[in-house]
Amino acid sequence: MSGQLVVSDLQGVVFDKRRDHAKYVVQIITHELEDVTWLATAGWDGKVHLYSIDVAATNPKLPAPVASISLPTNPEALLFIKHPDNGSLVLIITRRDSTHLFYYSVDSEARLLGKQNLAPHSNAWIAFTPSAIALCPTDSTLIAIATSAIPHMKLLIVRLMVPSMDGDASIASLVPAEETQASQARAALALQDRESAAILIQCNTMAPQTAYSTPALTWRPDGTGVWVNSDDGAIRGIEATTGKIIATLKGHEPGSKVRCLSAAWVKAGDVKQEWLVSGGFDHKLIVWKPEPAE
Repeated sequence: MSGQLVVSDLQGVVFDKRRDHAKYVVQIITHELEDVTWLATAGWDGKVHLYSIDVAATNPKLPAPVASISLPTNPEALLFIKHPDNGSLVLIITRRDSTHLFYYSVDSEARLLGKQNLAPHSNAWIAFTPSAIALCPTDSTLIAIATSAIPHMKLLIVRLMVPSMDGDASIASLVPAEETQASQARAALALQDRESAAILIQCNTMAPQTAYSTPALTWRPDGTGVWVNSDDGAIRGIEATTGKIIATLKGHEPGSKVRCLSAAWVKAGDVKQEWLVSGGFDHKLIVWKPEPAE
């Protein structure tokens, strides 16, 4: 809540702490490489900080940020991906009151490589905010996005349009050398069409939420669907290929918010099963398992 970042072991022994954000830290993500672990933090001071940490050390320390990104509105979601061309690490950021995915290089410059509009043909000033994003476990070019749409969450499944590391993926790169107003308009329309085609699924999850809700989602480990949270205590399973609701899990108190979700393969004897864990404002942590075959 203070903007402080702390590193500790699993017993709670604090190794180091530092405060680079002026307000709440709302999200932390990590990505492990062979020689370094990258860490990104998003704060309600409108900043995203990138850290490079040696977690193999006996007493790991928190160095000063390698780079800081200042945004015009507060960041909402963060995601590390690997560039499809050369495997370089790229950071995706979404921010409040923007329908775009923003792609940044993960280095000391943290350059804005490009952006991808999730509502390219929308006439509304701001249609929604991409509040939570998750990478498909079986397809690294596909992400699921939970939006801030009210009164029900809308879910998007989108193909990533990762710009080149040169950062030239923009309208300008599609316009001929002798630029005219007509050619610029055609290039803008072509880009909108590409962004629209990248949206594979756009569906209403029927999960109630308000402007104060915190959307959350997790992919099924086989990549066939997505679980989403809600404010009514139910967890809904959405089929990735059709956008249809194929399961509704009710275990939390009716009317209580489901706050967090995580799904993974778990070995139960010789059988690999999908388990789902959910946490709610009813103070319950529920582990969901497949029903026995009998």
